[in-house]
Amino acid sequence: MAAKRAFPKAKSGNVFGQARRPAKMLRAGLYARVSTTDQQTLPMQSRALLEYAARRGWTVSLQVREVNSGAAKREAREKLLEAARRREIDVVLVWRLDRWGRSVTDLLATLQELEHLGVGFVSLTEALDLTTPAGRAMAGLLAVFAAFEREILGERTRAGLAHARQNGQRLGRPATAAAHAAEIRRLHRAGVAKAEIARRLRVGRTSVRRILGDSSQK
Repeated sequence: MAAKRAFPKAKSGNVFGQARRPAKMLRAGLYARVSTTDQQTLPMQSRALLEYAARRGWTVSLQVREVNSGAAKREAREKLLEAARRREIDVVLVWRLDRWGRSVTDLLATLQELEHLGVGFVSLTEALDLTTPAGRAMAGLLAVFAAFEREILGERTRAGLAHARQNGQRLGRPATAAAHAAEIRRLHRAGVAKAEIARRLRVGRTSVRRILGDSSQK
């Protein structure tokens, strides 16, 4: 039986005979947000984000904090997105998904933009890491949820419009006083007071006076 050929062991630091490349030092952008009634948790969020970034060996390039309600415009978040667009950060780190997105649709839109820019996204509480294949698969589920949310909102809107029609409510934008100009002048010639004209036609008194003033100048 032929003797087994001895292969030399690869030297430390080499992989398949090639030098091992050092891992890339990722630049992280940290985002913490609280509502106006829950500001005491802001330091806790920031501390947890910094500790996580340190464990991953990331360099914190930008750290922003925001205090506002869930529906308000998030200007600090926009600063972080601008940094991503300028390729100044490689990954966005947040405490929780609802701290970042105003809705499922908004969350998905921002995640898709970050993916297009090649910027990762990590949410600590949900253990969502879009820098991994498993995390990117979870982003696909978020797209399903976003479509579901849009469908639910559309269904509610259609139901509300149908209910309003059944109850005789006028839909769409209210008619402006200009649309009633001829009727306003007719009622005024008939001796109806300006305040009564405004009440009958459901327009502002100022608009009635303006239209009658314009007609008197002609």
